[in-house]
Amino acid sequence: MNAILRNTLDLDAWWMPFTANRQFKAAPRMLASASGMFYRTPEGQPVMDGVSGLWCVNAGHGRPEIAEAVGRQLLELDYAPGFQMGHPLGFTLASRLARLAPEGLDRVFFTNSGSESVDTALKIAIAYHRARGEGQRSKFIGREKGYHGVGFGGISVGGLVNNRRLFPLLPSDHLSHTHLPAVNGFSRGQPEHGADLADELERLVALHGAETLAAVIVEPVAGSAGVLPPPVGYLERLRALCTRHGILLIFDEVITGFGRTGAPFAAQRFGVTPDIMTTAKGITNGALPMGAVFVNRALHDAVMKGPPETIEFFHGYTYSGHPVACAAALATLDVYEREGLLTRAAALESYFADALHGLRDAPHVTDIRNLGLMGAIDLRSRAGAVGARAYAAMVEALKQGILIRITGDTIALSPPLIISEAEIDQLLATLRRVLAELD
Repeated sequence: MNAILRNTLDLDAWWMPFTANRQFKAAPRMLASASGMFYRTPEGQPVMDGVSGLWCVNAGHGRPEIAEAVGRQLLELDYAPGFQMGHPLGFTLASRLARLAPEGLDRVFFTNSGSESVDTALKIAIAYHRARGEGQRSKFIGREKGYHGVGFGGISVGGLVNNRRLFPLLPSDHLSHTHLPAVNGFSRGQPEHGADLADELERLVALHGAETLAAVIVEPVAGSAGVLPPPVGYLERLRALCTRHGILLIFDEVITGFGRTGAPFAAQRFGVTPDIMTTAKGITNGALPMGAVFVNRALHDAVMKGPPETIEFFHGYTYSGHPVACAAALATLDVYEREGLLTRAAALESYFADALHGLRDAPHVTDIRNLGLMGAIDLRSRAGAVGARAYAAMVEALKQGILIRITGDTIALSPPLIISEAEIDQLLATLRRVLAELD
């Protein structure tokens, strides 16, 4: 395959994102088509999608309903400016999303990605406090091991070191992460220990002063760090502390939104409602770039000040609420509703957990975690080569016909919500063979 690709494709020009470019271009891994649960390579080999593309293809690949909606919309209205103009699909989609969201989060600002959603949410938080006469509230609290995209705001509140170390950062601080394998190893669902880590917010309030803090942002389930479900009671305590100190709580649901945890949003799964919620990925089933920020109505209304002709919030993107993306999102929501996909992970969670934790005795495994249709397997690192074993697992997995995601020496799984029990068995049985092949 590699020789054929080098003879037919010029691999030099594309600077690939979050990729070891030199390593990839020496041994390319290509996906040429996709349908349902499977990709196909240029040679026609089927590859089961164990990660929903990149946490986004929740309804499976190649959905004709979405493709047809996109095609129709391109011919009817391919683009409309979102500044001082509108189009019907944007308002229809926003209303439908508001009905799906946790109670109170019924104002929607459209973006084009999770990174844009996060930066938008941070701006909304600052605008809200400023509108209330508390403009000094401009600092943010993130969490270690958090991932909030690659905008300057997102990397500032994020807690993954490699994303932060090269770039200037906004004023922010971080809570400790909740990954405690020594006491929570091989947890199914929410781990028992660690709720008290939310109390660190009191220390940060004492350090910075509540009057300087705009918002706390966390992923309900940390995804990119390796699927870290929140300890029992953790999110509830964080919500109470934010309320006590007048700090907004932002949930980053770019990964957990649209059915991944067994409810439309993780906020509903855990019964904790934030003030702002960021989404993207599954909103269009990955078919087109789009994101949406859900905002509590009281926050929205506080910003709606000044003369009627005044732009209340100086923010937006050329493609905010793009009509074709709106068409894709509406068709995606139709699929989710018709097939019950926004809650299907709840029905499959126990079966998925049993299959995943069945790898506990596989070679190199040191921990396993799961929640909804999200799972992670930690591997013992090779001496002096952290991440090398998981990378070898990813390469071998592709050879054996499954696509997995890795971060460090952690394997992450988040299959499309259409996966069957038989396909869960196939995915995990193949992964067992992969692990057996590793040195």
